[in-house]
Amino acid sequence: MSTLWLVATPIGNLADLPPRAVDVLSHVGLICCEDTRRTGLLLQHAGIRANRLAVCNDHTEMSRIDDVLGLLGEGRDVAIVSDAGTPGISDPGERIVKAAIEAGYNVSAVPGPSAAIMALTISGLDGARFTFEGFIPRKGAERTARLAEIASEHRTIIIYEAPHRARRTLTDLREVCGDDRMVAVTRELTKLHEEVARGSLADIDIGSPRGEYVFVLEGATAEDPVADDETVRRALRDQFAAGSSTRDAAALVAKQLVRPKRDVYQIAIALGKEPDE
Repeated sequence: MSTLWLVATPIGNLADLPPRAVDVLSHVGLICCEDTRRTGLLLQHAGIRANRLAVCNDHTEMSRIDDVLGLLGEGRDVAIVSDAGTPGISDPGERIVKAAIEAGYNVSAVPGPSAAIMALTISGLDGARFTFEGFIPRKGAERTARLAEIASEHRTIIIYEAPHRARRTLTDLREVCGDDRMVAVTRELTKLHEEVARGSLADIDIGSPRGEYVFVLEGATAEDPVADDETVRRALRDQFAAGSSTRDAAALVAKQLVRPKRDVYQIAIALGKEPDE
């Protein structure tokens, strides 16, 4: 039976393309990729003459499903690659994988480079238990809620961030996690100018932001302080702006910030919202 392959590609250093990836990419009937030019350069470097390339990104992945299933139905293998790293992890691929599984086709992978795992292993932080957050929401109630969840997470946390938001995210993490939480900030992994900065959220210095970042954040401990009233107020305001009622906002924020619901409800009322009938 034909197979849908998820093929990990180098996150910077082209020499990290594994031999089995070369073999798979050489024989598949179609390679779905985020950028045909970028993938074309990788294939050229590896000496691969692809049968066909097709764009598969956030905008085109759904429309690509019929094409992929059609080739699989003809008995031909298909590969999915991202611009860098493992497809389906903060990159397109997940929806095609689901469709292929539901249609009864084999789905397998050629494992390889992953920025998240590399950052974790060189961070110096606990790697026994961790959680992958990927890119966190950019603004609003959703961002506030996610930051609150991160602050109370006891496992090591891996976060992706773009260069123009790196400083802001570190500032926000310091506000919700406190000064003493340790973090490793990595950029340009496997590339010539690979950098790793390690320190507390109060002291970390990432220099001039450039390149894609991976943050590895120490998990919360039992001694970490409970969210203060001002943090609760900010979270409530975001929930009110999103249209939540007093009761619903208080319940959600209490759960996110691990504060007693009664206390959060009283703070919500003090902000000028009337109790629900």
